[in-house]
Amino acid sequence: MGCGGNGAQMLMGLASLDTALRAISSRSLEVTVVDDDIVTEANLGRQPFYRCDVGNSKARTLTERINLAHGLAWKAVHGRAPDAVEIDGTDILITCVDTASARRELGAVLGDGRTVPTYWMDLGNRASDGQYLIGCPCRPTGNVKLRLPTVLEAFPELADETLAEDDAPSCSVAEALERQSLFVNRVLASHALALLFDLLGRGSIGHAGAFINLASGQAVPIPLPRGD
Repeated sequence: MGCGGNGAQMLMGLASLDTALRAISSRSLEVTVVDDDIVTEANLGRQPFYRCDVGNSKARTLTERINLAHGLAWKAVHGRAPDAVEIDGTDILITCVDTASARRELGAVLGDGRTVPTYWMDLGNRASDGQYLIGCPCRPTGNVKLRLPTVLEAFPELADETLAEDDAPSCSVAEALERQSLFVNRVLASHALALLFDLLGRGSIGHAGAFINLASGQAVPIPLPRGD
């Protein structure tokens, strides 16, 4: 959910992941893209949009493009999650949102005891660094000790509603590049997609996510929880 910097790169990569899964197994992906934003000039360059896309729905534009190129029937919803779409029945929820409040809203829906996704992958970034994490939302009858913590559990500071949030839009490509590195989203999404390929294509993962820093060139893995 979210089709901006990280979300758009993830969506493009999911199309490649779908092709790979079809080649090595009988499985494929059914994807629903949710975003209430439209393409602006500031998105050009850092996000996979073109000048002809300006003014159009981000979710619909990329989803239609992928469907045409790959012969898929993925769905696009121009709206804001969780109100615009049902999460029930989702196997993997991927969130690429700008604010902690958006994560809290989704966390509240997942915690109400209804159908819970098996996995919740979240991506977030700043100017030249970011992180991705895959977790397992708590199920009422699940084994809590053997569960991968979600982003809200791994980073409890996200629950602090008093912290200021900076999600102001950029007005130009130059301003957008001052706020975020040109390739931070692409690098972060590539690492997250590699983890998804290990999970879906090979059946196991060696870490739960990572912190990525383009300025220092470092990638620090987030270890899997140890069962006691």
